[in-house]
Amino acid sequence: MPDNEFAILVKDETSTYQPPVLVKDGTATDQPPTLLKDGLSTDQPPTLVKDGTSTDQPPLIKLRHWQSWLMMALNIFFLLAGQAATILLGRSYYDHGGNRDNMLYSVGLLYLSASTYSLICATQLAFNAIFSFIINHQKFTALILNSVVVLSLSASLLGVNDDSDGPSGVSNSKYILGFLCTLGASALYSLLLSLMQLSFQKVLKKETFSVVLEMLIYTSAVATCVSVVGLFASGEWRTLHGEMNGYGTGKVSYVMTLAWTAVAWQVCSVGVVGLIFVMSSLFSIVISTLSLALTPIAAVIVFHDKMNGVKVIALLMALWGFTSYIYQNHLDDIKEKKAQADVNGAPDGPSCQ
Repeated sequence: MPDNEFAILVKDETSTYQPPVLVKDGTATDQPPTLLKDGLSTDQPPTLVKDGTSTDQPPLIKLRHWQSWLMMALNIFFLLAGQAATILLGRSYYDHGGNRDNMLYSVGLLYLSASTYSLICATQLAFNAIFSFIINHQKFTALILNSVVVLSLSASLLGVNDDSDGPSGVSNSKYILGFLCTLGASALYSLLLSLMQLSFQKVLKKETFSVVLEMLIYTSAVATCVSVVGLFASGEWRTLHGEMNGYGTGKVSYVMTLAWTAVAWQVCSVGVVGLIFVMSSLFSIVISTLSLALTPIAAVIVFHDKMNGVKVIALLMALWGFTSYIYQNHLDDIKEKKAQADVNGAPDGPSCQ
């Protein structure tokens, strides 16, 4: 039978003959390929990627162009709003007599001035850049490097602007301890974000946003257990009642402050982990650093703080760094669309004879 013989369709009559369909092993089958709604056969070859090889691995999350940008915008809002609310509620808590804090970071606050503490915390962006390069194989372009450097300088400006003195009576050994604990906390936090991204890529491998909630549940459960054990092991649970009674705005305000702080932390965590899932750990910490420059604006509104020139410059630098990173994402989208168009427009391979 000639290779170019096919069933002929005419207006008034159809041919009853259907040619056999060749399968991979060279044998024939009388069953035609199943047609989808768009007329395409289900026997489609695997999608080609840029290097010409095929892959059966789906992307981490399948979203349309506008959906991915919407998801990114929502997680940015959660992170910025949650982190700003957490900082403001934390300040209100300490201003009215609260005296609890977080583990390694608390040692830094105990033995360092606020300016020194802020400067050391700004290193978490640099730490994450290193971990992302080693663990997540993050590609660094000129725009991304510009974003990391400018945002780090922005956070450093905010630390230098703080004219608070260090705690009195702190020895050199305690100062070094506070320095090392704060530096270690920044490094561990940066490492945690990179490991979260790695777990999304290599362990969980799910395409729905529900995996973000699963990650939050796992990490929150571990953090809760550690905090409860530490609370009772240190004996601080005995002083909670006295702290509540001595709180400046009353018991109800004390409970509400702690409750809303917990809610704000969870909203912030959704944004942090969501950005890791949708984008990367580096982008997530870039937005966290941006929040440090935006929070003074909220402090002006809530606490009537003064907005000086240094804070304005830090804010503009943070926006500059953020814009650089977003523009790099825009360029990546253009390249991805062009590559996909090239693949879709490529001629079909040789047919089976």
